[in-house]
Amino acid sequence: MASASARERTPSAGRLSIGQVLARLAPEFPNLTSSKLRFLEVQGIVTPVRTESGYRKFSHDDVERLRLALTLQRDHYLPLSVIRDYLVELDAGREPAPPTSVGAAAIVPAPRRYRREELLSAAGCPAQLLNDAIGTGVIQGAETYTEETVTLLRSLAALNRHGIEPRHVRALRQGAERDAALIESALTPLLRRTDAASRGRAGEIAPELARRLDEMRAVYLRAALDRLLT
Repeated sequence: MASASARERTPSAGRLSIGQVLARLAPEFPNLTSSKLRFLEVQGIVTPVRTESGYRKFSHDDVERLRLALTLQRDHYLPLSVIRDYLVELDAGREPAPPTSVGAAAIVPAPRRYRREELLSAAGCPAQLLNDAIGTGVIQGAETYTEETVTLLRSLAALNRHGIEPRHVRALRQGAERDAALIESALTPLLRRTDAASRGRAGEIAPELARRLDEMRAVYLRAALDRLLT
């Protein structure tokens, strides 16, 4: 029977420890840490083998895979979900267009900005409604506006047709700010850290917490409407 040390040498032969991987990638990614590498493993970007003692061992292909993922994340601001999908396509033997091939401008398009008259036209609402929304703080006044503002104003116009005015929904914005404060409180342990892995993890968790709060809010609203209509 082979000894334990011999068994551990077999899967890890020619492979690199996490420290050796950091040493190889540090010149290109000086902020890379062991925590970040472990986070990328959890996210499915790379899957190192484990020795019987539990130590991670990375192949040279793993290192190149990490280099590609880190480059896409650093240079093109791609989320890990997009990077992971791209790597899955490569693993399946397909030849997907590299995310960088379409150009940085297409990957992160410049958001459209609307001037006041363009905003009113896109949202299909009267100027007075926009004035009321700005006056009540539901919409922040500005020289130009985003797509999100168009969505808000369209919703306000639809509500206004049923007698629901901007002043009536001001509490929605206040509630959103309270939700953001609640999420910030939950993420405080991660936000206090300065390493990239912690900040990345916070960025992954925040939308999930927001989605859960939205789900709960929808349940409560449906229950209230059921009571109203029965």
